[in-house]
Amino acid sequence: MKNINKYIGLLGVLILIFLVSCSKFEEINTNPDTTTKVPASMECTNIVLGMLGYGGQAMGFISANALPKYVGFTLLGKNSSQYNNTGSGGFGAMTVLPNIEAMLEAAKGSTMEDSYTGIAHFAKAYHFYNMTMWMGDIPYSEAGKGADGLYRPKYDTQEEVFIAILNELKAADSSFAIGVKFDGDPTPYAGDPLKWRKAVNAFSLKVLMSLSKKEDLASLGVKTRFAEIVTAGNLLGKTTGYWGLAYSTQNKHPLSASVMFAPKTIVSKLLMDNLKTVNDRRLFYFCEPALALIAAGKVQSDTAAYNGVDVAMDYDAMNVDYKAGKFSQINKRYEKEAACEPRMMMTYAEQQLILAEATIRGWITGSTQTYYEEGVKAALAQLMTTKSTYAHTVPIDQTYIDGYFTGEAAFKATTDEQLKQIWMQEYILRYMQDADFSYFEYRRNAFPVFPINPASSMNENNTSAIPMRCLYPGSETSYNRENLIIALDRQYDGYDEINKIMWLLK
Repeated sequence: MKNINKYIGLLGVLILIFLVSCSKFEEINTNPDTTTKVPASMECTNIVLGMLGYGGQAMGFISANALPKYVGFTLLGKNSSQYNNTGSGGFGAMTVLPNIEAMLEAAKGSTMEDSYTGIAHFAKAYHFYNMTMWMGDIPYSEAGKGADGLYRPKYDTQEEVFIAILNELKAADSSFAIGVKFDGDPTPYAGDPLKWRKAVNAFSLKVLMSLSKKEDLASLGVKTRFAEIVTAGNLLGKTTGYWGLAYSTQNKHPLSASVMFAPKTIVSKLLMDNLKTVNDRRLFYFCEPALALIAAGKVQSDTAAYNGVDVAMDYDAMNVDYKAGKFSQINKRYEKEAACEPRMMMTYAEQQLILAEATIRGWITGSTQTYYEEGVKAALAQLMTTKSTYAHTVPIDQTYIDGYFTGEAAFKATTDEQLKQIWMQEYILRYMQDADFSYFEYRRNAFPVFPINPASSMNENNTSAIPMRCLYPGSETSYNRENLIIALDRQYDGYDEINKIMWLLK
């Protein structure tokens, strides 16, 4: 027993010596000129890149454009998004919350603190908006509290989530209003808080318009909030520039050099026919002429040389026609150019079209026609920066833009026709951009009419319908089952299914 005690005592002395030695080793080997903390600017860069979908893969990019019927995909397997299967969503975006806290902690007391606070509010609003739009009720008030021992957060109602999102956006506006130029901004705004403030407010209008079915709900105050933002006047201008990312040879467009995917992606008949209807030259920037039609004598400058695919057609039949050269592939610039176009998630063009709809709804005063034409002109002008060599000898120039509003593109007489004009122009401008939002807008407006073929649909519970949501992540069944069941019972009769209608759409 004494020997055991002696050995234990000796062991304790050795452990103490080891710990002291380790402490000395760390002191000796810590560079006094470096910091062990991540600076706020680095956290900011990662947070912003996460908002803008930096580093997306080609297949995911194509699938995002396939769900709202912009493109079809051939030969490499039936694309579930194209054939109406939204699958499961995810809560991965919630992992940004610790990064936001780290950024705010690192920025505390600095001159840039207000600007980083603006980024924090905007990032949280942006991510939770997208998650609730896909799934419905989600954890919000208890999300990201694992460090406090809260591993099974409750699901807030979608109404509660939207109230919180709108408040976050208002707080972001206030923070950027008093902010200074900040470091770590990877967007073309380069840390300009005034430009960020304008983007936040434009995005706020986008969120509020997506709530149009709840415009009279007092808790949201949709119309009042919308009018207040417009009256304040801190919105995107013609020269503000887009909120998004500029691709480059270092940060390449997802479809750049994607020889396996880009050539097998074909443009939809829905998009193409609507471009042809209004004599829109974006057709030539979006598409390639169909090889079979060129072989038959058509020329690249003729709209008749372009043929879109019915994206709901039988997959095997589509492949046969694709091999025969009957369909138009997406424009070759997507494959050939690392920076074929920037990623534009909020633009002056979209903002003006949203304002046009708001005048029809009576949320604000102003000329619907003026807003509509300003939005379309700005959207067309965005293509003028694209290399004209990809325009198939039919480039967009200022003369064309100035004469655009003739024939079917001329401003319509009835409000129903005007709304459809506005929605179609929004649909066109989000091609290869914010495609998810075009799907969200389809759910809100049932326009444009998406093609549905029950024989090819992968929406197994309703082959005659476009799904209205995606499923909750499967991990919730294992790790947060009790709260998931409460949310499903409250919203969807206890059944997690893609055709269920969320609160937002009722």
